[in-house]
Amino acid sequence: MHGWLILDKPLGLGSTQAVSAVKRALRSGGYPKLKVGHGGTLDPLASGVLPVALGEATKLAGRLLDSDKVYDFTIAFGVETDTLDAEGRAIATSDNRPTRAEVEAVLPHFTGTIEQVPPAYSALKVDGARAYDRARAGETVELARRAVTVHALKILPVNGEDLGAITLTAHVSKGTYIRSLARDIARALGTVGHVSYLRRTQAGPFDLSHAISLDKLAEFGQAARLQDSLLPLGAGLDGIPALSLMPDQAGALRQGREVIGLAAADGQYLALLGDTPVALIAVTARAGRVLRGFNL
Repeated sequence: MHGWLILDKPLGLGSTQAVSAVKRALRSGGYPKLKVGHGGTLDPLASGVLPVALGEATKLAGRLLDSDKVYDFTIAFGVETDTLDAEGRAIATSDNRPTRAEVEAVLPHFTGTIEQVPPAYSALKVDGARAYDRARAGETVELARRAVTVHALKILPVNGEDLGAITLTAHVSKGTYIRSLARDIARALGTVGHVSYLRRTQAGPFDLSHAISLDKLAEFGQAARLQDSLLPLGAGLDGIPALSLMPDQAGALRQGREVIGLAAADGQYLALLGDTPVALIAVTARAGRVLRGFNL
């Protein structure tokens, strides 16, 4: 049970609550106690792909924080809220509604490397406190502008021509705030807006085709069938090749020692002894050193 469960997180549930649901499913199935952690926060008002790492895969969960994400989201025009989503209070309104052609014309300005100001209601820390805690306490929160990358941004085909709202899909780098993107697109169109719908369709190598609902999670837990939905530990290492080891090489890596004479080009590898992951290693000049070791 060392690997990944990919949840299709429903609205209204926080990422920590989703991890608790996985722990309950493990207990109900009589599985051994394991470390469990998620690979990237998904807000309660967002649904979709939430990778959950089990056992030794938790050592790789942090890597997903650095991975690209894909979101579908709807901008509701006419009202901007303090939280930039439907939960907040209105702070600006506009009667202007853009056309589809106007939206299409402005999207290239938000593709590539752009700068954005994160939402005041975010988990970023300001002088040691979370920005959303300061904002909820009535403080004026000013966050620094930051560079992010929007790899692709396009209109989904569910939209008409007279736009009170529009639904887009965005492929973005780590650190991109979709709520800020929606705010800035609306303002560039001469109006205001907020996110009324947000769904993550991909996180790193994991997409909705891998995901199970919480109902299925509970069902598989009770039937002790969670392994049917478990993806292997290496599934979280998108684009990192496998490297087969000899037993003495595996033993050295398990002791944290460098292994020399590896027949591999410089780069990162998932080092295997047979089918068993030994470590995530970095190879330089045919010498391999451990980045993350696995106790398997």
